Order: sequence, then structure tokens, then C-alpha cells
Amino acid sequence: MKEIRPKRILLMYISQVSGHRQSAVAIQKSLKALDPGCEIMSLNGFGYAYPLIEKIVNTAYMGVIKRAPKIWEYLYDNPKIIKASEQLKQKVHKSSHKKLQPLMEEFKPDVVVCTQAFPCGMAADYKMEHRLPCKVVGVLTDFAPHLYWLHPGVDYYVVPSDEAKERYVKEGIAPAQIKVFGIPIRDKFASRLDRAALCKKLGLLPDVPAVLIMGGGQGLGPMKDAVKALMGLSRPVQMIVIAGTNVKLARWLKKMPGRTDKKIIFYDYAINVDELMEVSTLIVSKPGGMTTSECLAKGLPMVIVDPIPGQEERNSRFLVRSGIAVRVDDKLQIGPKINELLNDPPRLRAMREAALKHGRPEAARDIARFVLSI
Repeated sequence: MKEIRPKRILLMYISQVSGHRQSAVAIQKSLKALDPGCEIMSLNGFGYAYPLIEKIVNTAYMGVIKRAPKIWEYLYDNPKIIKASEQLKQKVHKSSHKKLQPLMEEFKPDVVVCTQAFPCGMAADYKMEHRLPCKVVGVLTDFAPHLYWLHPGVDYYVVPSDEAKERYVKEGIAPAQIKVFGIPIRDKFASRLDRAALCKKLGLLPDVPAVLIMGGGQGLGPMKDAVKALMGLSRPVQMIVIAGTNVKLARWLKKMPGRTDKKIIFYDYAINVDELMEVSTLIVSKPGGMTTSECLAKGLPMVIVDPIPGQEERNSRFLVRSGIAVRVDDKLQIGPKINELLNDPPRLRAMREAALKHGRPEAARDIARFVLSI
């Protein structure tokens, strides 16, 4: 009797500190939960193929979004730029084949799952060039799909919403190739927790509004401005701040407890974000795909301040249009806007309901189930 080998799945993302990697980890855990015997390899696709170039690109990207965000806005999902860069993109994909070959020949994946567009195109191009029987699945981690994902070698696209699916159908992708499962997040965000018990555990007052302030893994955005704005409110309010890799912000926060009557707890990194979201009344954050999806799963209203042009700008439009978030472009209005929301419980309740309506906390499991089925 012929032995059936375990299913082999290659997961590819970019950057160690990113939502792309977190999504890949969430999918990996769900795959193992559904099929403990499957073999999974997970790697930074960009770093694997081009380790030096990755460092240069990451540095350049951070510099652009911090100092010249309008440049990123022009480059992001611009059909002219995409068309002009097509030949360069193909050359880069082809140049990665030599590095990918030993990996593909040794591991022999049945399915390649990519949570970022660059490794997705790279894997799809390799598959076509070498006529591999494996399937390539692109998993989008933002609410607005962009055209850099599109490649004839991609078999399926996993998108976060029906709107995203409609965009790709208009671009010529067959509806059967597009699965609306949502953005994969960790399973624990699907669980409802005891808020009173968590407040006691964290040292928070259960009857005082708590505002969570985040800026992704890098601690980006006007987080310091948000803290100052809340310190200036006359009403009682508590703050939970996650600094990430923002060392300057962490250093500043350590000095705050003795300088304000507001309760502030802060983390460099938090492994209990689900708990922090559970106890929070609202969040001030960048509208990155992962953070946003976690907020939707937890029914957490969002205050978006000065989003980065490109994917965050588009995510913001979706969130504001859906009644989940409010947007503040003037940093001086952060305090007044939060105060306005805290004084309007019916509006906060409506925002929570809208968030829960759009949340897809089971996305990682749904994606894993689909991957195993193909």
C-alpha cells in the first residue's frame, strides 16, 4: 500500500517585525491545529532571497514614510508606476530563481502561502518557470487590495472583504480564485474575556475609561502627542501604551508616572494585546491591517491620527466609511475628539457593533482549512 506523505506548506512573509509575519504565524498555528502531521516551513522570503537588499529597502521605506510620505503615496498602487516597473519586477523575480531552487527541490511544497506581495510574485514566477504542480496562495493583510499582488502564477487570493474581491474581479481575476476569509489573526482574539478580572490583574479601575495607544511593532505615529493630549483632559481617563521598538518613546514614558495624575501603564512589547483590547474603551492607533483586524474582532472603536499615505490611508477610508473609526488629521484635536467620544456612549456602542460586524476572528482557521483542502 502506497504511503501518503504529509502535506507540505511553505509560508513566506517579509520582515521579522511586521504584520505580514504575524499573519503567517497565525496561519501556521491554525494549520498545525487542524492537521498536526502537516509539514510547514516558514521564512522571510525577501530576506532569504536578497538579505542585503532587504536591509536597504527597509531603511529606505522607513525613511520615506517618516520624512516624505507623499512620495510613498505616489508610488503606492499607481498603475503608471506598476506598468513602468513591470520589466524590472520580472528581472528581480527571475534573479531569485537560483536562490529558490534548492529550497523548492528539497522541500517540495504542495502549497506556497504568501502574506506579502513580493514573495508571492517571486514564488508564482518560479512555479510557472519550472512548471511546478504546487499551488500559490496570496493572503492580503490590508483592507485595500493593490495591483502589485497580481501575477498569472497565483492560483488563489485571500482578501479581507467583498469590496476587495470586487476590485480584483474588475482587474480580470476569476471570482472562483478569490476567497473572502479576512486577515489572519491569532485565535485568542476570538475569545470574550472577563473585563473586571482583567482590570484587577492589570491594576486598572474598571469604571474609568481606558484608552489603548499603539503604533505597530515600530511604535510609529503620533503616540507621544496622543499621551500628552489625554494627560491634558480634565476628565478621568487611563492610558495603556505599547511602545514597540520606539526606544525614545519608552524612555519618555518611564518619566511620566510622577508627572501626571492620569494612570499610565506601558509596555515595550505586549504578548497580551487581546487582554489590553478587552479592557480598553477605544484605541488610538495606526490603521495597519493586523491591528485593525484585531480591533474588529474585539469590537474596539478606533481613533486614527494622521495615517501613512498608501495602505494606511486606504484602510482609514474603509474604517471611517464603515462607522468603526474616526479620523483626526490635526494633532491638537486628538484630546477634544477622544473627549467627545467618551461623552457619547451611544456612538461608542454603535462603533463597537460596526467593528464586530466586520470582524473575522476565524480568518486564520478558515485560510488553513482552505489551504489543506487544495
